[in-house]
Amino acid sequence: MDCPWRPRRNRSSRILRDLAAETVPDRKKLIMPHFVMEGSGLRQEIASMPGIERVCVDNLLRDAESDLRLGISAVLLFGIPSQKDPLGSGAYAENGIVQRAVRALKRELPDILVITDLCLCEYTDHGHCGVVRDGAVLNDPTLELLQKTALSQARAGSDMIAPSDMMDGRVGAMRNALDEGGFDCLPIMAYSVKYSSAFYGPFRDAAGSAPQFGDRKTYQMDCRNSREAEREALLDADEGADILMVKPALSYLDIIARVRAVTDLPLCAYNVSGEYSMVKAMAKLGYGDERNLAVEILTSIFRAGADMVISYHTRDVYRHGWF
Repeated sequence: MDCPWRPRRNRSSRILRDLAAETVPDRKKLIMPHFVMEGSGLRQEIASMPGIERVCVDNLLRDAESDLRLGISAVLLFGIPSQKDPLGSGAYAENGIVQRAVRALKRELPDILVITDLCLCEYTDHGHCGVVRDGAVLNDPTLELLQKTALSQARAGSDMIAPSDMMDGRVGAMRNALDEGGFDCLPIMAYSVKYSSAFYGPFRDAAGSAPQFGDRKTYQMDCRNSREAEREALLDADEGADILMVKPALSYLDIIARVRAVTDLPLCAYNVSGEYSMVKAMAKLGYGDERNLAVEILTSIFRAGADMVISYHTRDVYRHGWF
């Protein structure tokens, strides 16, 4: 007996396939990242990330306003300071680049959800995510600087803090600092499961955050480990994280599924720069259709269990109506 709907290639069968689909990606669950830098009237292309730019605050406002008209209402900010130092002081400066960007966005575009990435690597002259002494990254002294950064971003008006450093105990430290500072209702989206990955290359090019010595394998996760991911996620949940994150996404779909199975907290996945740039390169060389590639990847991330996705393809999805 023939299947009543699969063989037929008409509009009705397409509608039925859509109705029967187990996973339907929702563009309202996408978050658009931005790189914001010092200066005025500046816009710089990022060669390794076609379509993504470094922008100053005034151009960030223009881009965010344009995106908001498309329907993009959630952004993630990364700061690129004009000067760096060993302690990454630009990260927690009250007039730092991210702090100024947040104030401008909340003043001019109050309907946008502003998430602030919280790490020191873009601000340190050595490129590591914490305090360095004798060639080693020190966990506990770094926590104090992360607390200062969280409070600084909160006072600027951030709607959500997103710590990406992977220091032990940082979620609990930030939660305590925020609560004591009067920001007990400010949510934390923790980069709970962040692997040491080769897929971060274009991001490090964009942010100028490549380590000047060694690597980040002492505090980011080993790609060979999966049970560790569950432990890291549950630790962050116990310390007060409101949303958990897995990063990268595409090579770690199994990790997204494993974390989803052990917690009911909202789960975010970061469709990182290298994943984005690979799709752009394939499309440019004619090896694949960009829309089909991006939609398949994003669908797989949602299918694995993510509730929301940070993706550099967010603007393309909205602009071209990919879903």
